[in-house]
Amino acid sequence: MKRNHIIIIFFLAAALYACSKDVVADAFAGFTRPEGFPEPAYHFASNPVTKEGFELGRKLFYDPILSADNTISCGSCHIQTSAFTHHGHIVSHGIADRMGTRNSPPIMNMAWNRSFMWDGGIFDLDLQAIAPITNHVEMDETMDNVLKKIKASPSYPQLFSKAYGDPEINGAKFLKALSQFMLMCVSSNSHYDSVMRKQAVFTSTESKGYILFAAKCGSCHKEPLFTDNSFRNNGLVPSLVNDEGRYLVTQKNEDRYRFKVPSLRNLAFTAPYMHDGRFLTLDAVLDHYSNGIQASATLDASLGAGISLTTDERSAILAFLNTLNDHVFVTNKLLSEQ
Repeated sequence: MKRNHIIIIFFLAAALYACSKDVVADAFAGFTRPEGFPEPAYHFASNPVTKEGFELGRKLFYDPILSADNTISCGSCHIQTSAFTHHGHIVSHGIADRMGTRNSPPIMNMAWNRSFMWDGGIFDLDLQAIAPITNHVEMDETMDNVLKKIKASPSYPQLFSKAYGDPEINGAKFLKALSQFMLMCVSSNSHYDSVMRKQAVFTSTESKGYILFAAKCGSCHKEPLFTDNSFRNNGLVPSLVNDEGRYLVTQKNEDRYRFKVPSLRNLAFTAPYMHDGRFLTLDAVLDHYSNGIQASATLDASLGAGISLTTDERSAILAFLNTLNDHVFVTNKLLSEQ
């Protein structure tokens, strides 16, 4: 009798596991533009998101085979529960625990980006992955060697065949598969989004914060993505490494110390803040904007007088910012390592 109970329990567990996998599989519906979001910037005609392409991209994203010593994956520095940032690190840590100079930006709503990296040095999502793979302090690998390792893998030829109709593995397919995964990292289910869809309402404090935010912050952090994807000097005192931001890409003096305006979605999960992770809390960020801005030739014109807030106004803005946290996004099993 005891043996029969064990067999029954085993088959029930197997059935539940199979059902859970089916739920994940059934959840895939391709890329869908959320209600209220603008048209994406990504050219989907050249890389339509398919279930098979996405699953290949997800496996590649979490595979440490992409690094020189097979220890670091994309998911090592872009952790889902931290909105795909590097939790607990001011700047990114890569292979052999080498330290970078910039904070890992979140991977979310990538379909609406026209440039990537803090300095906008990459203009095509399909080329984005090359930078961390070949960077000495991140993955320290070469594209040729990554492809050799993937081709030698027992599982990847079949996955590439499912995704593209043939088992050939090349750089273009590899990069497009990674793009398909990143394109599906869409954050659009915060309390703010529910309010905009008229499925919920703000509290009085959140509503006050929303009005204040629109007046004092909304010119750079535009709804609904909460970034205008521009590059601005927000008055930070240069760090010890003297990172000159977009100037390193354009070599134009007007771009010195300009960095990409980050989205304010999911701030509860993405600390620390700024391109070099110098601020550990949102209070420290607001302190900077109220009394820490350094004047310089390229300081954004909107910040010349700083952003003054009373104690009540600060509390209201923080309450509103908290409505931008998307718990569905950071727990979505479709985006998790399988």
